[in-house]
Amino acid sequence: MAEVELRSVTKSWGAAPAVDGVTFVVRQGSLSALLGPSGCGKSTTLRLVAGLETATSGAILIGGRDVTGLSPARRKVSMVFQSYALFPHLSVAENIVFGLKVRRVSAHERGVRLQRAADLLGLGGLLDRKPSQLSGGQQQRVALGRAIVAEAPVCLMDEPLSNLDAQLRVEMRREIRALQQRLGMTMLYVTHDQLEAMTMADQVLLMRQGRIEQDGSPAELYERPATIFTARFVGTPPMNVVPAAALGPMWDGLARAAPAGHARDVLAVGIRAEAARLGSTGVMAQVAAVEYLGADTLIDTRVGEDPFVVRLPGRPTVGAGEKVSITWDAGATHWFDRASGRRID
Repeated sequence: MAEVELRSVTKSWGAAPAVDGVTFVVRQGSLSALLGPSGCGKSTTLRLVAGLETATSGAILIGGRDVTGLSPARRKVSMVFQSYALFPHLSVAENIVFGLKVRRVSAHERGVRLQRAADLLGLGGLLDRKPSQLSGGQQQRVALGRAIVAEAPVCLMDEPLSNLDAQLRVEMRREIRALQQRLGMTMLYVTHDQLEAMTMADQVLLMRQGRIEQDGSPAELYERPATIFTARFVGTPPMNVVPAAALGPMWDGLARAAPAGHARDVLAVGIRAEAARLGSTGVMAQVAAVEYLGADTLIDTRVGEDPFVVRLPGRPTVGAGEKVSITWDAGATHWFDRASGRRID
């Protein structure tokens, strides 16, 4: 297996860069997720690693070897696309070994690799079928099988689950993660779904406007977001972020915990929904909606003009239009600079 490293990689079309000085390392044998909203540059970054796009500047290393100027075939990577990219006229078996035939791998070796992939992915009874005879999850397994038989040290995945329904996505998340760990492959996985990144990845590379916003473990991004953007992007529901000036009397209880040397007007506070609770005192808010989820309930409120969600266990007796007081422990507060959006410790 191999480590993947990007050093100040930029990709520009015209004046505006799609990828702007991106630097990161994906450790050997780990699964790293490139996460971000549409248009942030994550798929372009993956295509740069694959060699499907040419970097304007910077260096790309795979296994310590500089591959920046090499063709895709010489980079020793496999790739799973969003669309599966299966040949409709070929059987499952023929789709899986197609790349091996192009590379003139012997028939015996192709058969051995095919059987191994089919056993891993539960495709043994489907090898003679055409893609049109398969479900979405089965087609996804065929695409995975094609990546596995390549036996490349690095596997690149570009939003492979986006075409599946919610339940199948959950199942395939577990299967891909288990497969990656069993084979020990280095995997770079592109997704816009923070739930996929949080549940699957060892490392999350959150991108925004072509740059890395934060690089860390899922727990780091959730528990210590480096910016307001990270705080709002990672987590369901997103972290509540409101100006410190909107806290009213609640500020008196938080002032001692506030970062020294920063005036109240320049600060924003972040509170996770599960850390907040309703009380007799605190920040005044008006309930906009109540979402009952079974085990817990999301109370969607407004603190002035700012949204603020409280997650409570069970089914609390509160309704839209009511006035409530929201409170939380000072230690649960995250502090941000309103102007830069950066975390303050």
